Formats: sequence, C-alpha cells, structure tokens
Amino acid sequence: MTRTGVRIGLDPGDARIGVASSDPSGFLATPLETVRRGGGDLRRLRQIVEETEAIEVVVGLPRSLSGTEGPAATKTRRLARRLARQVAPVPVRLVDERLTTVSAEAMLRDRGRHGQDRRSVVDMAAAVLILQHALDSERATGDAPGELVEEPDE
Repeated sequence: MTRTGVRIGLDPGDARIGVASSDPSGFLATPLETVRRGGGDLRRLRQIVEETEAIEVVVGLPRSLSGTEGPAATKTRRLARRLARQVAPVPVRLVDERLTTVSAEAMLRDRGRHGQDRRSVVDMAAAVLILQHALDSERATGDAPGELVEEPDE
C-alpha cells in the first residue's frame, strides 16, 4: 500500500535543524529551510508540519558506524519525543542517518560550495538525504520507515 501526502525530514544538530519536505506523492525530497535551535524551534517545526499538511515527520537518528547510540542519539530521541507531543496526531519516526551529513558536505563541496556558504545549506542537504532514503525505503518495502516515536504519558 502506497501512502500519499507530504512528509517532513529533519536533520537535528546542536545549532540548527535542517528541514526537507517531500512532494505529495512521497517520491522526491527537496530542501525547505534551516531552523535555529533554541527558543521557538519546536513551534516553528509545528508550523511547518501544519503549513505543509504533512502526514509524517522523519527525524534522522545519529548512530555510530557500528550501529550503537551515543549522546547525540540520546539528544535526538529527546527532541523527537518533544516534537511528537507538539505535532500529534501526526506520527514522528526515527530513521538511521549514518553518514548523511558527511555525504551532504561532500556533495556540496563537489558542486563548488565552500566555507560558510556550504555550512548554511549542509543541514538542509542532510535532511533531504534522510528523507529521500526514508521515501525510497518505504517504496521498496511497502512499510513506513524507521521506528515510531511513542509520546511519553504526561
């Protein structure tokens, strides 16, 4: 079964959150914006979900090459739970994002982007890679990607 509707992809970092969106058919991911971390970041992400009428949010979960989770993954899981409360009933899913930032930086470097110019878009580019991988995975398997974030009971 193929689901239709816009998906939002996020690449959360300590300073910024890269945001990408898919087309309504769920075929292609494109860069949307970069949200500064700090006060109002979850509010802005909720606005994006509402404005795009997204059916799902996909958050990149940083794991080591061996697949273990460290402090960055713990922070991402915390953000994803907080976001899930903000955007409910829209589901939030965590997907493995190993090497996406490295891949995004290499791609931008290959295209002639350097220094601050590259850093300003690398988070969005990584979000595109995360979301595109999730879309491709769903199309190949027929299953929603990654791990569903459960809202903790308040």
